[in-house]
Amino acid sequence: TYGYKELSMPPDANGGFKLEKNALHIWPRRSFMMIALPNADGTFTCTLFWPFTGPNSFDSLKTEAEVKQFFDETFPDAVPLMPDLVKEFMENPVGPLVTVRCSPYYSGDRAVLIGDACHAVVPFYGQGMNAAFEDCTYLNQALQEKGSIAEAFKTFGDERHEHANALADLALHNFVEMRDNVGSQGFLLKKGFERILTRLFPRSFTPLYTMVSFSRIPYADARRKAAKQDRLVLQIGVILVMIFALLVFLFVR
Repeated sequence: TYGYKELSMPPDANGGFKLEKNALHIWPRRSFMMIALPNADGTFTCTLFWPFTGPNSFDSLKTEAEVKQFFDETFPDAVPLMPDLVKEFMENPVGPLVTVRCSPYYSGDRAVLIGDACHAVVPFYGQGMNAAFEDCTYLNQALQEKGSIAEAFKTFGDERHEHANALADLALHNFVEMRDNVGSQGFLLKKGFERILTRLFPRSFTPLYTMVSFSRIPYADARRKAAKQDRLVLQIGVILVMIFALLVFLFVR
């Protein structure tokens, strides 16, 4: 079970950012990671995502010396930028990463759940608040179109359940992708190829992250379309490798 601890990176001596401000900074370390997000005042909020317990976990660091050694060995480039690191690590709480799934979202015409009350998600897609606001639009539409409150609640709950579960899955998958894959050459090659396809076919090929974050495509629909695109990317990649291998074979004969 994973948790998170927030740490800080203050501004530089001139009040500016110590890292590129227009970016999400990730230190992927396979089974865990640290990220840094910029704030308007020149600081960064750094968040360490790590298991609660185990040999390599929050629970495994008991003393200031152990904290310093861990960060010196694991995030050596970040340590000089975080002067209060050890103090903050020892004092700041560890929060849980929570996913909520439930069904149904409604009870007759008496009550209906929206937002985190029925589908809290981990933060790795940045969609928790967006999904809650989207609930409001779907519920409002159902209340306007259906003949009774009970029918509106049922329509809303039945329609949103699939998409809320899809978002929960996407957010968990993005956690694994961020901590395990973003530093791999295969991942970077795939993302580069996706960008090329997006430029060549902007109306028919849209990356999953773009569909989720910058469109009104429902989450489950976006996931299904992305799965089809992934198969297409794999097929094209295999064909390109075969063509390259054939050209090499013909060249060296």
